[in-house]
Amino acid sequence: MNPTDNPTEHPSGTRAAAPRTRPDILVSAPLLRGPEPVRLLLDPRTGARMELSPKVHFVLDRLDGVRTLDQIGEDYAARFGARLGEPQWRQLLGLFYGRRLLVGAEPPEAAAGSATPMESARGHWAEGRLRLVTDGHARFDVLRRLPSPARHRVVRGAAVAALGAALGTLLVGLVWRLPELTASAGALVHRPAMLLLVTVALWLSMALHEIGHALTARAVGATVGELGLRWRLPMVYLYCDVPDARFLPRRRQVAVAAAGALTNLVVLLPAYGVWLLLTRHGGSHPTLSAVLLSGTVVGLANLLPLPPLDGYRILEALLGTTRLAQETRAYVARAALRRRRGSGQGTSGYPRRAKRLYLGYAVLWTTVTAGLLLAVAATVSALTASPDRVLTATLTALAVAAPVALRVVRPARRRGQAVAR
Repeated sequence: MNPTDNPTEHPSGTRAAAPRTRPDILVSAPLLRGPEPVRLLLDPRTGARMELSPKVHFVLDRLDGVRTLDQIGEDYAARFGARLGEPQWRQLLGLFYGRRLLVGAEPPEAAAGSATPMESARGHWAEGRLRLVTDGHARFDVLRRLPSPARHRVVRGAAVAALGAALGTLLVGLVWRLPELTASAGALVHRPAMLLLVTVALWLSMALHEIGHALTARAVGATVGELGLRWRLPMVYLYCDVPDARFLPRRRQVAVAAAGALTNLVVLLPAYGVWLLLTRHGGSHPTLSAVLLSGTVVGLANLLPLPPLDGYRILEALLGTTRLAQETRAYVARAALRRRRGSGQGTSGYPRRAKRLYLGYAVLWTTVTAGLLLAVAATVSALTASPDRVLTATLTALAVAAPVALRVVRPARRRGQAVAR
């Protein structure tokens, strides 16, 4: 039988075949999802993704074109204490060939940059996206093109240390001068034209945020699929797609995820220097003060461990998890149903680490969300001059909390009902 043939089409020779996994297929390190680890798989040719259970990965990882299915079956039996029968082999090989993961079943290569931005528009006027850069892999290769001395480990370390010191100085200075900045920025409340200018500056900062992701991704060897414009009216923002970010080592995943927020703060350094010069000479610039305050809030808010913010991606990378928020909701729903009804699967199937992790993230999510709601209420109360400002602040916080609660409760309820059945 031809080694590139699909063994599922040759019943008599299936167990003697030695299929081989395509060498360009990307498989991640084990990531905790629910009660057991999974591995993410990415086909770089088609962009198709799937999750592999430990048993499926065990088989796929050993399809090297040398070991036969019989030999892999013996290894499988030794590892899991059960043998794969003919139906199981057919199912597995049908999956692998159907997803074109094996040599001889490769999908055709897509032509790079074949779609123009206008041809890549998706959605409608109220919600959609428009690809602006489809060859990001080449466009953002700037850091990798630097001379060798500039990319030396010592030079990179010194640059990171200097940047960290500068950002630390910026944050300490902003906290120290916070009353002065707040008083100056407050003058813009009655100047809508200047508020519009601040909004434009923030939008440009968020554009640089995505470019920061792209440059860092290329610097650490990841692929930048595309950079584009996404809208969900009234919001319009840029996005950066790094399809293989979860397949990088953990430290590089953290670097890519943190690059956007750090870029937001870096662009404030010259603005802070100008603001200091103005204040030392007795001047004041409310617009610049507002840009500094709002830019810092946006940059730091992106580091909060809430989906879909960058801080959430950082936390997932550090903990070695995937779908952390969804699985936390599922875990809490299982635990609540078990406690309330005394029936259902409960959380007995979860290992100790998973229980601690999901319970810890539930507490963290609740604490951060409650803190944000209190901050919103306090801000509204401070900006409201009417005697009913406490009531206004409370109603505002409830209005913000309502969609958040619906987003959390509905998925948890559906999962809980599924578990109960």
